[in-house]
Amino acid sequence: MKRPKSLRRPNFRLADSAQQAVGGFLLAGPFVVTEEVWVLAAGMNWTQAVFVAGLVAAIGYAALYRADTDRDPETETEIAGIPVRFLSLMIVAFGSVLLLAVLFDAPDTFLIEEGVAGRELWATTFKAVSVGAVFSVVGAATADSVF
Repeated sequence: MKRPKSLRRPNFRLADSAQQAVGGFLLAGPFVVTEEVWVLAAGMNWTQAVFVAGLVAAIGYAALYRADTDRDPETETEIAGIPVRFLSLMIVAFGSVLLLAVLFDAPDTFLIEEGVAGRELWATTFKAVSVGAVFSVVGAATADSVF
C-alpha cells in the first residue's frame, strides 16, 4: 500500500545521495582490494563487462522501484527521461568503486605490476569496477531505501 502523497518525503534530496554513498562505499571496499576480482576482470570479455554493467542497472532499478513500493519512478524528477534518484544510484555504485580503486592504487597493485598497461589497463579497470559495482549498488540502494 502506498503512502498518501501528503505523507511522502520529497522525491529526491541531497541526503538521499549521501545515504547511497555510505551504503555504496561500505560494500565496495572489500571487492576493490581483492585480487580475485581483478583476475576475474582481466579474464572477462567486453560482452560480459557490458552485461555486468547492465546487471548493476537492473539491480539498482529493481531495488529502488520494485522492492520499495512507496516509490514511483513516474513521479520523480528526471534528467533526460531518467529519474534523478536512479542516476545518483548509478553514479554512486560505479563511482564509489572507481574512487576506492584509485585511492587504494588497486590498478597499480593488481595490473601494472603484472605488466598490464595502456588500453588493457583501462579496460580491465572498467571491468573490475563493474564487478565491484554489483555489490556496491546493493549497499547503496539498501541504504537509500532503509533510511
